[in-house]
Amino acid sequence: MKTGIHPIFMKTTVRCACGNEFVTGSTKEKIRVEICSKCHPFFTGKQKLVDTAGRVERFRRKYAGLVKDQASAEQAE
Repeated sequence: MKTGIHPIFMKTTVRCACGNEFVTGSTKEKIRVEICSKCHPFFTGKQKLVDTAGRVERFRRKYAGLVKDQASAEQAE
């Protein structure tokens, strides 16, 4: 293996939105997740609504300008 090209592997604290924390190994110092094994419906066996509205809104905001630019380009032609 070449020296000096590999990232540093360290112990990392992973924090979930539900408040659960655990330690794992990663190249990042801190990791934040929305769903973990303590709150995911597949692992808990309980039906739980997962908020995806935030993701949709972020997507719409991200591509809103692109759609406007395409519409104005089509009108110009």
